[in-house]
Amino acid sequence: MKLHALALALGLSATTSANAWFLPSPTLSLEVIGQHQTGVFDEGAAEVVAYDPATKRVFKVNAAAANVEVLDLSDPSNPVPMAVIDATALGASANSVAVKNGIVAVAIEATDKQAPGVVAFYNATDLSLINSVVVGALPDMVTFTPNGKYAMVANEGEPNDDYTVDPEGSVSIIDLRKGVASATVKTADFTAYNGMEDALRAAGVRIFGPGASAAQDLEPEYITISHDSRTAWVSLQEANALAKIDIKKAKVIDILPLGTKDHSLPGNELDASNRDDAINITNWPTKGMYMPDAIDSYNFFGKTYIVTANEGDSRDYDGYSEEERVKDLVLDPTAFPNAAELQADENLGRLNSTTANGDTDGDGDVDEIYSYGARSFSIWTTDGKPVFDSGSDFEVITAMELPDNFNSTNDENDTFDNRSDDKGPEPEGIAVGTILGKTYAFIGLERIGGIMVYDITNPYDVKFKTYVNNRDFSVDAQLPDGSVNPLVGDLGPEGLAFIPWYQSPNLRSLLVVGNEVSGTTTIYQINLDFQ
Repeated sequence: MKLHALALALGLSATTSANAWFLPSPTLSLEVIGQHQTGVFDEGAAEVVAYDPATKRVFKVNAAAANVEVLDLSDPSNPVPMAVIDATALGASANSVAVKNGIVAVAIEATDKQAPGVVAFYNATDLSLINSVVVGALPDMVTFTPNGKYAMVANEGEPNDDYTVDPEGSVSIIDLRKGVASATVKTADFTAYNGMEDALRAAGVRIFGPGASAAQDLEPEYITISHDSRTAWVSLQEANALAKIDIKKAKVIDILPLGTKDHSLPGNELDASNRDDAINITNWPTKGMYMPDAIDSYNFFGKTYIVTANEGDSRDYDGYSEEERVKDLVLDPTAFPNAAELQADENLGRLNSTTANGDTDGDGDVDEIYSYGARSFSIWTTDGKPVFDSGSDFEVITAMELPDNFNSTNDENDTFDNRSDDKGPEPEGIAVGTILGKTYAFIGLERIGGIMVYDITNPYDVKFKTYVNNRDFSVDAQLPDGSVNPLVGDLGPEGLAFIPWYQSPNLRSLLVVGNEVSGTTTIYQINLDFQ
């Protein structure tokens, strides 16, 4: 397509088109143009989403029905349900879905969550099952390499509630080079790090499950893959680290600790209490563990950069829990001479912290206070070095845009400040997309809701673009019959999928968002303005 025609397709003027590639970052807005509603409230009826450009279909995980629903997106203003892939035929429930070259991959956990799961492959057109392969325990996220030669799945390997069975975490690498019907599986595991737990802890990797080896304790969450399809990076959320994998060798080649965010420094403020009846975004002597959930990657001047949504997550099981509020910790009197003041509910006392870290000198009290997540998104080099972090942006922006609903939770309205003591807005989903030579990060905020957008073209010069929240805080989230209120909009954005204009049904770049609490799948059109 010539540049002039491209500009028209993107809604730009002919005058703008001649210089579009060289202009500064344009104004960007997200416009809701379509939505599919399930009516199901808080059951995960819309979670992970994937788009197939050949059939113009969205495949979305519906955890409530344990299946993958197929939406016709030929008209993005009217997504229409057209079919279902029943995951219960091969296991307990679908956890993730991906599409590539006419093939749909579905990660399906076993009925026994600690047993090996499967990845099933379906024809994207007629939805027939082509093949299924056995993978690790609790396959949580599936994706394809850019060249389509491999599929990869993060096997989280979570323990049971009693913490008596703790399977090993791993990444299954499925070789598709001889066709899906002849797929073979290799496993990239962490057994080589067994016996190295002390060294990993010293480097900053959190290994703390009771009696767990490194292989058991490291729980792969999300995968991103280099453009040349040779290397993958995997978020190890609870461990606060990334794993680096050689795809062809099916081998973990490095574990990269992500360190912590010092909330006592300017720019890193947070609101730490849900009992102060106020917006109080300020510095506190606590360190946020990044603990990313979704991750993505992109190139800048030939180098790959990793983008992370720093959600945070604790281990909280019947058999073991690390969670403790700051007011219940025994704080070291030298490190925290004002401990009594800090531990007041209206200050730091309500903040959820951990008993697994913080006693740096082994004397039984806490020398460093840690919190879950960084309430931000970050950009990293491929060896885990920080390049950019959005600091306190998410709380500052939502406080300005939605002051009456700051740090609300996602399953009930009229919940001002409800999540400040936990993980704040809780960034969970992330997608990276390129439009007219500019690269953007779209970050979903799980609790208050909405999408943050940043221009990350240059990872060393990141620019905030917009925040949009398709949620009506003035109505009840749930109806008396238990269904979601259709007027409430979107609650709990989980999975995000960017659709570039050249694959889009309407030749405009789109963002598809699965919202797990409202059960809605929402289509945003991405509009640019160079004026």
